[in-house]
Amino acid sequence: MYCCFLINSNIKQNLFKTENFGFSMDKLRILAAGDLHGSADLAERLAKLAKKEKVDLVVLAGDIAGFGGESEEVLKPFKRKRQKICFVPGNWDAFEDLEIFKNDAKSIHHYYVSYKGVGILGVGNPDWKLSLDDSDFELIEKNFKRMKPRKRILVSHLHPKGTRAEFSGFEGDEILRKITEKFQPDILISGHIHEAEGIEDKIGKTRVIQVGRKGKIIEV
Repeated sequence: MYCCFLINSNIKQNLFKTENFGFSMDKLRILAAGDLHGSADLAERLAKLAKKEKVDLVVLAGDIAGFGGESEEVLKPFKRKRQKICFVPGNWDAFEDLEIFKNDAKSIHHYYVSYKGVGILGVGNPDWKLSLDDSDFELIEKNFKRMKPRKRILVSHLHPKGTRAEFSGFEGDEILRKITEKFQPDILISGHIHEAEGIEDKIGKTRVIQVGRKGKIIEV
């Protein structure tokens, strides 16, 4: 069972949507990537990798968009291979891009989805927003309290403060750090810092994984 939940501070009611993505309780196999920046060629390579590795789900950690019409094509390779995609927006992703992406993928910005007993919750930073704020914390907190799955993954474009990714000279996000420390998801997937791709860290029991353009296979 695949469930999707939205909590939006601008909408007074909660919206609930359930879709049947299968009932297997085997491990969830994910291809996580980020920072495609409008490259359909890169998306094609990742889609081929997802097919080869027989993943259940592709998770994109923001900065999907390029310039102009590139945004309309970047997710098509995944769709042609009938791969399920969920994503959070990054600072390069404008609000109009999000509407385009929703034709081919599911936004988990302030949503969570459940698949194979794993809850996947997202928080993005679209339209050149470069940090999370208290409203993001409140929405994520509400979603974490609703989540019942056995395992939990948090997906963010930004990286948390105080991790090894800061070798790049870019300080991580303080709100994301607080969220991770408080709710201790099993895995935190982040992007944004290209040169930090592949770096892993720990915040408490949370495995922090920096992903990027090469993609990473994760099993939960």
